[in-house]
Amino acid sequence: MEQKGGAWMRARNMMAAACLLLLCGCSTSGPFNTANAAGYYNADPIQCVPYARQKSGIDIFGDAHTWWAQAGQKGYAKGNKPQIGSVLVLQKTSKLKHGHVAVVSAVRPDRTIDVSHSNWGSDSNSRSAIYERMRVEDISPNGDWTMVRFWNKDHGVFGFAYPAHGFIYPRSNGHI
Repeated sequence: MEQKGGAWMRARNMMAAACLLLLCGCSTSGPFNTANAAGYYNADPIQCVPYARQKSGIDIFGDAHTWWAQAGQKGYAKGNKPQIGSVLVLQKTSKLKHGHVAVVSAVRPDRTIDVSHSNWGSDSNSRSAIYERMRVEDISPNGDWTMVRFWNKDHGVFGFAYPAHGFIYPRSNGHI
């Protein structure tokens, strides 16, 4: 009887330990803050477009890669110099089927910026993060922000290179 009870207790303890390991290994809760990325996880992932629209006040709808053409049609200024509050627009690629948009939160002197954005990453865990601050570097040959890399907080390095259209600037006081 004691052996059966002991085996049952060991099995129960092993199951409890396994559950604890799973919970500890799960990084989908709570805030995160590293030198190059800070934010929190959201239970319901938010697409980058509504997030950028709300954060920047730029009133454009549709897939992220369509923002560049729409900006000109709607009277927004566009360019290749980052400004706080502007929206960085990534082009549509095989990896980014809908493109991507991110709002500039800081401009740094070393061809880097910080952006705030959502729905960025390669899995459901990273896509559920709201990045309040993520480092982005300009790796374009002419320094014109046509090729960028975003910080990968999970690996501690800059990630893949992505082609960018440039920046859409918000209107101020009704003017461009």
